[in-house]
Amino acid sequence: MTRTLEMNPKKGLARKERIEPASFSFNSAQLVKRLLAAAPERAREILIRRFGLGTDQKRETLEAIGSRSGITRERIRQIESAGLESIRNSKTFKEARDVFDELAQYIEKLGVVVPEETLMRMLGKDEKTRNQFRFLLVLDSSFLRERETNDFLARWHVDGMTAKKIHEALSRLYASLENDEVIPEGELLNRFLDELKEVNDAYKDEEVLKRWLSLSKRIGSNPLSEWGRVSAPVIRVKGIRDYAYLAIKHHGSPMHFSDVAKAIGTLFSKKAHVATTHNELIKDPRFVLVGRGLYALTEWGYTPGVVREVIRETLLANGPLKKDEIIKHVKRTRFVKDNTILVNLNDTRYFKRLKDGRYTTV
Repeated sequence: MTRTLEMNPKKGLARKERIEPASFSFNSAQLVKRLLAAAPERAREILIRRFGLGTDQKRETLEAIGSRSGITRERIRQIESAGLESIRNSKTFKEARDVFDELAQYIEKLGVVVPEETLMRMLGKDEKTRNQFRFLLVLDSSFLRERETNDFLARWHVDGMTAKKIHEALSRLYASLENDEVIPEGELLNRFLDELKEVNDAYKDEEVLKRWLSLSKRIGSNPLSEWGRVSAPVIRVKGIRDYAYLAIKHHGSPMHFSDVAKAIGTLFSKKAHVATTHNELIKDPRFVLVGRGLYALTEWGYTPGVVREVIRETLLANGPLKKDEIIKHVKRTRFVKDNTILVNLNDTRYFKRLKDGRYTTV
């Protein structure tokens, strides 16, 4: 039976995952200090600088340390590697087995594979603490870091087989999306579940699924919790035009440009000047002026043009029509008064009235 997630339709705008710092039974600072003591002095100094474990929390590159020490990058790498190995062979490391098991269990609860940036924010509230946990993760073979690629962010995992299945499911999900397809969050999560049939159901809750989705650099969401390929304009929100599009789409009907500017501030906490918003609406073919200052979306079936042009297109498409029929057609695409339509219709330069009362183009 296919599993689906029940999503709250009133959930509102997408929110960044709230990060609650992890709580462990051990003190990471004290543990790191004991482990470092097991490394030779020279290696210990390099490890402290490489992982930002001293008073300076900045992590240094192999090149930077080598340059300052007057030796090659490769030699620094060798000393670092030997220092890590000496710690792994130490009594202190073996006595800390329960600590590493606790850390592995924590990552497993997060969903086995976690984006590096997310994991670090969860492990420590400050950079100093995060550096300590990064050092612990590198030390133990239970944890594997995979580098950032064109498809995925850098991530850590504790189960290679499950991580591989998740990566493959994300790739299949991306391939199933059309270039400009945009779907609600609930539908996207359920489609993702269909691709995760080989993954243990114990991991499949909404927060874990979103965490897995965040691994992908090719699938993303906009501020309205709509998902698709990150290359889609509706997902890749960059400026006022894009926020205006989302604001009108969220409203569901034509809006005055001043209301669009207000909605951008309310929905997305983005400051939008009324005049700037109006100028952006005028320039973008996604929007159609359908009344005095009122804009609708082209995708709703509206076409550009003044009332006279709408009347002309209506008559060309349907042939001669009576006055009330023309008014009915025009008001489907323009928010104007009947009298405005009649004034245009009675302009003999463009339209003429036939003997039977119907109108046609000149």
